[in-house]
Amino acid sequence: MNASTPAQEPEKPPSSIRPERPWRVAVLANVKEDDADLPDGVAADALADYDHIETIQAIQAAIESDGHSTVFIPADRNLPYALKEIKPDICFNIAEGLGGDAREAQTPALLEMLRIPYTHSRVMANAIALDKTLTKRLWRDRRLPVAPFQEFIVGDESLRSELRFPLFVKPAREGTGMGVDLKAIVHSEAELRERVEYIIQVYRQPALVETFLSGREFTCGLVGRWDARRYSRHPEWYTEKHGYHVFPVLELDSSRSVTPGVYSHVSKSKSVGEEGAPGYFCPAEISPELTRKLQNLVVRAHMAIKAIDVSRTDIRLNNEGEPVLIEINPLPGLTAGYSDLCLEAMAEGISYEDLILEILYLGASRWGLLQGRELPAKKTKK
Repeated sequence: MNASTPAQEPEKPPSSIRPERPWRVAVLANVKEDDADLPDGVAADALADYDHIETIQAIQAAIESDGHSTVFIPADRNLPYALKEIKPDICFNIAEGLGGDAREAQTPALLEMLRIPYTHSRVMANAIALDKTLTKRLWRDRRLPVAPFQEFIVGDESLRSELRFPLFVKPAREGTGMGVDLKAIVHSEAELRERVEYIIQVYRQPALVETFLSGREFTCGLVGRWDARRYSRHPEWYTEKHGYHVFPVLELDSSRSVTPGVYSHVSKSKSVGEEGAPGYFCPAEISPELTRKLQNLVVRAHMAIKAIDVSRTDIRLNNEGEPVLIEINPLPGLTAGYSDLCLEAMAEGISYEDLILEILYLGASRWGLLQGRELPAKKTKK
């Protein structure tokens, strides 16, 4: 007679995560003022990376919905003094910095020096990601797909033989489509030299020149890290495979935008659905195989620069239909209903509040502000 198999108890759902007390959260950001007067010689889109006050207020509201208190501190030259006075438990950092070739690393470096907990990536990843040339070198060394590229520092360097027209020219250390318009695509040596000189003179930094990719354009974000399930408010988002939650792929169709074929600062500045704005399609209408390939690249690109907790990576297809990495943003925009990462989360049914709080909780867990939950032991094969 066979012995009966004892019934297995159902697996208990993961326990909820709560801090011992509500946090005092400082939201750090640089405010964008549409009517701001720029000094002579400064590019017209110099403040493109900065955030509108409405975005900052929305982040504060999302954090306060979980019972925490918030205060907004402008990330200007008075930031060190304000931090010492306010003494936040943690900073929600979306500050873009105040110039220089590693400006997005300035605020994380200050917070590290003051030993104040903060969200998003740490100093090194922010510095690397803003330097598009360095990022591509790191990806290339790890055998990740990048287009042939060359950095022009003084402007009269000889063009490398592997680069063929048309080429794409942009500032080597900027984001948000800064320095990108229809003239970014060059078809001749004369156009190349003119554009490179323009970038160097106006943006006061090297010009990055790369093979122009004519295929479809995508962007895809992620949250998490290897131990995210221990600290997440939504552990069900994560798999045991790599600890990341990769959002649906978003396709950017610039064919009917104000800059056809180019995802420029001008086109990015338009509201979703506005005339002249790019088309945003999420989830992208692509094959499951291509979706998996893109999402895998996003994870590998994130890990290669040692980003942490959240990032968004841009990818474009080459002439053969193969995906090629363009750039990565460890400080992705967080404007509700507008920023790419927010659109991706919304397409998956994830609320803005949950997205913001996930970033906050993951950041807090790195600094010992949360007690992690115990997870069931992994089942092993007998």
